[in-house]
Amino acid sequence: MINFDDILKNYKTKTCILSVEKLDDGTYGNIKVVAGNQAHADDIAGITGHPFVPGCPYEMCFPKDMNFEDFATRCAWGGQPLHTYVNLYQMGLWLNMFMIPFFSDEPNIGYCIYSYDVAPRVDEDKMADLSGDTASKVLTTCIKFRGSTDFLVTVNEIISDIRDICEADHCAIILLDRDEKMCRVMGESMREGSGYESISNFFSPEFYDMVLNWENTLQGSTCIIIKNEQDMEEIKKRDPVWHESLVSAGVESLVLFPLKHGTKLLGYIWALNFNTENTVAIKETLELTSFFVGSEVANYLLVKRMEILSSIDLLTGTKNRNIMNNRIDRIISGKDVLKEPYAVIFADLNGLKRVNDTEGHNKGDDMLRDAAALIQSVFFDSEVYRAGGDEFMVIATDMTPNILSTRISDLRDRADKTDNVRLAIGAVCSSDEPNILKAMRIADQFMYADKDRFYKAHPELKYR
Repeated sequence: MINFDDILKNYKTKTCILSVEKLDDGTYGNIKVVAGNQAHADDIAGITGHPFVPGCPYEMCFPKDMNFEDFATRCAWGGQPLHTYVNLYQMGLWLNMFMIPFFSDEPNIGYCIYSYDVAPRVDEDKMADLSGDTASKVLTTCIKFRGSTDFLVTVNEIISDIRDICEADHCAIILLDRDEKMCRVMGESMREGSGYESISNFFSPEFYDMVLNWENTLQGSTCIIIKNEQDMEEIKKRDPVWHESLVSAGVESLVLFPLKHGTKLLGYIWALNFNTENTVAIKETLELTSFFVGSEVANYLLVKRMEILSSIDLLTGTKNRNIMNNRIDRIISGKDVLKEPYAVIFADLNGLKRVNDTEGHNKGDDMLRDAAALIQSVFFDSEVYRAGGDEFMVIATDMTPNILSTRISDLRDRADKTDNVRLAIGAVCSSDEPNILKAMRIADQFMYADKDRFYKAHPELKYR
């Protein structure tokens, strides 16, 4: 009988020996930690609070993980020496792990030596310690991002590359927008003749809820890999709603990797119906690729958010004056062409200065926000800008004089039903003045004439 302790005492790193049971149907059964060296025993005692017991189920030492079970089975029964370096993001740790097949004279039990180390920070040298093929594929991804002039086009190229690597029917990046409570596709690739259509066609509140639950389905693992019926049954236990969706879509195998930046979950990369014979290589490639893709996606989203913030008036949520001026400049230069007929509308809050001086700027800010909301609700299909102070400008395309008149009447009616919003309005259609600068000037004059009429009708509200 083999004395495992004699073997393990020669290992300085945390090391144990795993046994993997092989069932009659060819699937694996119980996985146990049959022995461990002192470093392993100390680690388990420190993490779990109880002493290491040789022969215990592996879940007593390590988190239950489908990918760990797959690695142990491939190593113990398939004779494959395996190595991976992964981010245990829920624990804030990086795991460097090695599995080496070990001799067994038992017909239904396989063994492997498992050595591992964890650290709170990524080690670039360990990350680079990959097979040449994997390193080449990951490097290609990095080069494409660095040389990109159109980020979204590059993402689609990379997703197509990933689909080819996986030999999958469908591959996509699905982003989670928690503010809008919806999913978005950033990149997608489908094998011709696969019968799959864009995943965006299935987006719904129910789909968003299902994607939101994937983090729970992962159960702390770095990814989900479904390669056979045994894995599919495990998903059925963890997430029956998702399992039903996969079965109904004809999914037989799946790779799902979370896209993260730091601790923030951005979304997921998935590949459907992949070549399960290359599972180990696919996992190794996507573990590192998803790390870099997550970083690039996070940077892109940050830049887009900064662009939005720089274009939005933070008080009212409308577009700001700088964006308005840029838009007008582009129209004048001919770079932007407005769809005819269009209208220019100016709307100015009556009585804002009086409210600011007598009731405070918080009340005045409420007036501005309420006025912006009214204008945006009426001109829901138009460009609404805060031109400055208490003044808003709207550029509305496909706006005939009759439609414009109806919209302005609606805006006045809605304002009259509020307690605090009274608007002076001026508007000009392009059919009356095709030059946008002249149209703006005339609309502004009409607005001030409307303001004069308001204060003549309500002299008690005029405030100097």
